[in-house]
Amino acid sequence: MADMRTFHEAIDGWAAGGPGGPARELAARLGVRAAVLLEGRSDVEALDALAAARGRDLAAEGICAVSMGGATNAGHYTRVLGPEGLGLRLTGLCDERERPHYARCLDERDLFVCVADLEDELIRALGVPRVRELAEREGESRALRTFLNQPAQQDRTPRQQLRRFIGTRSGRKIRYGRVLVEALPPAETPAPLAALLAAL
Repeated sequence: MADMRTFHEAIDGWAAGGPGGPARELAARLGVRAAVLLEGRSDVEALDALAAARGRDLAAEGICAVSMGGATNAGHYTRVLGPEGLGLRLTGLCDERERPHYARCLDERDLFVCVADLEDELIRALGVPRVRELAEREGESRALRTFLNQPAQQDRTPRQQLRRFIGTRSGRKIRYGRVLVEALPPAETPAPLAALLAAL
């Protein structure tokens, strides 16, 4: 939806210190009622994929999934999206180590926390063999084999290796955010992600 993309651009600009008028106008026109604060684009892809698998269109429901470009930006986005700005209902998904950045901005009941990160949660849910199958399906058999043979990977567990592989190349983490979620059996959805979607 082009208008929602424009809204994202408007709130990014506002969070960076620009004017808030365009975001306010778009929020009213689009009927935006809630926002999910997410660390990066891979988290947005994962949430959108899970919503679609459950027959939901978050944008059509007035829910904006926001890629903040890192947890340290939570305060800026809370300022523009929360009570001081657009007055939207806010929720968030984060890694355990980034929890303090979110906890300063969100009520604990609106915060959903992954133990390591979302990729680790998804790999654990799917299992290492299945994730390797998905990497092969994505045409990355050779890249994965080369990566796993690197000396630096030998002391890591298979799950840690896959998590590191997903994060090694620009764009791969974003792509796998969707790929891994789309492969999930409904009953195996990681608890933080499932709880977040249920709360929206």
